[in-house]
Amino acid sequence: MSTAARRIPESLAALAVPLADLSHYYRNPRTGDIDAIAKSLTAHGQYKPIVVNRGTITGRPNEILAGNHTAKAARILGWEEIAVTWLDVDEDTATKIVIVDNRTSDLAGYDTQLLADILTDLPDLAGTGYDQAQVDDLLDDTSLPAPIELPTDGAGTGAAATVDYLQWGYLQWSSTRVRITQNEVEFLNSLYRRFVDEHDSDLGFGWHVLNEEHHASEDEVGQ
Repeated sequence: MSTAARRIPESLAALAVPLADLSHYYRNPRTGDIDAIAKSLTAHGQYKPIVVNRGTITGRPNEILAGNHTAKAARILGWEEIAVTWLDVDEDTATKIVIVDNRTSDLAGYDTQLLADILTDLPDLAGTGYDQAQVDDLLDDTSLPAPIELPTDGAGTGAAATVDYLQWGYLQWSSTRVRITQNEVEFLNSLYRRFVDEHDSDLGFGWHVLNEEHHASEDEVGQ
């Protein structure tokens, strides 16, 4: 068994064919991230077959319709074989398969908050196609949950508490967010300004907040 074949799971092993026998679709409009696909193949192996047209109707034998960039990445990695499912379709159908395989990916979207949570829960990002900077961007882009109404005693205290507790701000680390009050926001602002004035930078501010004892004066929290 070749080195490449060992990267194909047993359930797909019977579908493996030599990469040298396959040709790429002759006018594929899609551009792919070969490096990201190669990293996925390295981390996970091939977990789904590519789709190849036998070409008895089109006259272009063994032409890849879906998985062109997977095949390119496998070639770069030195694979000799790849798992394939076969079709034998005419020119129009082949073209439509190439287009729809790409288009359905374009039309798909994400639950950004859920994606950020899933990526954050992983022990590392190897083979996901994401790096830490991209995960940080996802976390930055996620919106706060919609405010909820707190119980009221009939004197408007519930509404006031809603404004005070749910609309002033939040702390976030990883994908965890905690709402904070107006006084807490103003106290953190005062700590931040003092830290930057003393250090001419905000590098290390989080560690400073976590490890130093802080007390707010009435002037600092606007009371």
